[in-house]
Amino acid sequence: MWAKTINVCNSCTVKTIQEGINQAVAGDTVLVKKGIYKEINIIIDKSIVLLGENLPTIDGEEKGEVIKIVSDNVTVDGFKIINVGTSYTEDYSAVRVIKKNGFLIQNLELENLFFGIYLEKSNFGKVLNNKIKGDAVDEYNSGNGIQLWYCKNVEVRANTVENVRDGIYLEFSDNIVISHNLSKNNLRYGLHFMFSNNDIYEYNTFENNGAGVAVMFSKFVAMNHNVFKKNWGTAAFGLLLKEINDSKITHNVFEENTIGINVEGSNRIEYTNNDFIRNGWAVKVRGACYTNVFETNNFLYNSFDISYNSRLNDNKFNNNFWSNYTGYDLDKNGIGDVPYRPVKLFSYIVNRTPEAIVLLRSLFIDLIDFSEKVSPVFTPDNLVDNHPKMKIINHDRS
Repeated sequence: MWAKTINVCNSCTVKTIQEGINQAVAGDTVLVKKGIYKEINIIIDKSIVLLGENLPTIDGEEKGEVIKIVSDNVTVDGFKIINVGTSYTEDYSAVRVIKKNGFLIQNLELENLFFGIYLEKSNFGKVLNNKIKGDAVDEYNSGNGIQLWYCKNVEVRANTVENVRDGIYLEFSDNIVISHNLSKNNLRYGLHFMFSNNDIYEYNTFENNGAGVAVMFSKFVAMNHNVFKKNWGTAAFGLLLKEINDSKITHNVFEENTIGINVEGSNRIEYTNNDFIRNGWAVKVRGACYTNVFETNNFLYNSFDISYNSRLNDNKFNNNFWSNYTGYDLDKNGIGDVPYRPVKLFSYIVNRTPEAIVLLRSLFIDLIDFSEKVSPVFTPDNLVDNHPKMKIINHDRS
């Protein structure tokens, strides 16, 4: 039996999207012409392609959910969806996939939304090239741009998400690839992981969010070639790591964040080939972090390179470039002859008494930092880079 195309438009025989879907059978395409369609609770219950021509608009009139996918192998492509309903008891979404596989959601523009794209116990799908723009003001009555809950083997690529609660949110979702997305101006996090393992996020930009990315209670996460910038605020950071193990953070840029990386209870993580540029704190370690490696990173013009709240250290710092390093290289091998201590006494003081930050540029601070460097009492005496680089390390960003 040949697949057919069912045309939907205001002057067609089929005038509503739901009617077009009802007439379709598996393998068909429902082609929606340009226009405005005021529909909610559109149910796609068969393996079809729902295709918009010249970006038709589906207006939910703030009454509820707009599209619900309850069949395997569904494509939704090329729509503008506006005015999703807001609820305090249900997570109304522009597009929701429920317990299905093989979905493709692409080329959508979502505005005035509660949740954008919500994947629920759904696997082996793709979310590509969507533009999601909310108007979130408060966390309690706003939703997330792209949400994955109990999902596996999903690709989230080339989306732009802004002005929602969390740009992209994963919970109990494994083997997810998140790449080439822009997540900015979101209330809480640009990207938020909870209990999600064996995931990759790479080549994304997280800019001017409440905080950049939070990765919590997860393992085997690869974080590569991302940019975390301008995440400013009293509790803001480029990247939060909490209870993370056996992961890699490489070739990222952390620029102009209050804290580049805020790390707690995280072990066996490799931090390599990253650039920390003009942050308040480049890396703030809050304890219970063991067997981590910081190697071949650039620490450039941060107020504090490393903040550490324990005197115990078994983390390794080696072959990094530190812009605050004032040592020499007599044998001209590119490695400083004097080890570098990245933890300053003043950083320790600010951890204990935050108000002391007003003394940051004073001569007194230079004196106490020098005395601690000569004879460490409060900072870990073995937290040193024994082979500091003399020149900035050139990191390939391709």
